[in-house]
Order: sequence, then structure tokens, then C-alpha cells
Amino acid sequence: MEGPKHSYYINIQSHEIFNEPNGVEWDFKIEATPSQLAVLERLFDETDESDWESYFRAHVPFLEYHHQPQNKEYDQRLFLIYTFLYYLGDEKTRKDIGDMGIINEDVERAIPGRQQF
Repeated sequence: MEGPKHSYYINIQSHEIFNEPNGVEWDFKIEATPSQLAVLERLFDETDESDWESYFRAHVPFLEYHHQPQNKEYDQRLFLIYTFLYYLGDEKTRKDIGDMGIINEDVERAIPGRQQF
């Protein structure tokens, strides 16, 4: 059994997840089960690891960004995070992510019960 869904508030820049919206800076509101929240936390952790690898590689002048497989993985993880937030998000979250142009129409159609914006 998945467990009940609860509201969570996400700060995308710091990869923080809050139980309450008061007194904290957050970007997106989601409704998630404990297992869905665990997936999001793992995606954040993996993205943080890739981010550090990219940081260190950025200081090597002859390595170009687009030729580094770690950068592609980082970009893919960010896409997964935004897709997952879109899936779990409330109407405002879906609209905001949709307005960013990250989620294409194929992804929007694949999410059951979601309206297109």
C-alpha cells in the first residue's frame, strides 16, 4: 500500500522539501505519498552528486560541457525532477512548470488525469 498523500513544499534551488509553507522559501507545492517523496529525495541526492562532479570538471579548461557524460546525466535528472514535480504538483505547480517549457506535450498527455495548459 502506498500510504496517504501529504502536501509538501519544494525549494528547487536548494533541493529542500518542507512539510509546511510558512517561514520558508519554496517554489512548488506537491501532493505525494511517502514512497513518492523518497523517489524525489533520491533524485535530488543524485543530482547533487552530479552537480559536484560538474563543478570540479568545470575547472579543467580543455573539457567542454557538451562532451561530458556527467553533464548529460545531470540534465536528464533535472528533467526527471521537473517531470515528477509536474506529475505530483497542484494546478499552479503544473502551470508554472508548463510555462517554463520543460515539459513537452507528449509528457503532459502521458500523465493521467492532467489537463494541458
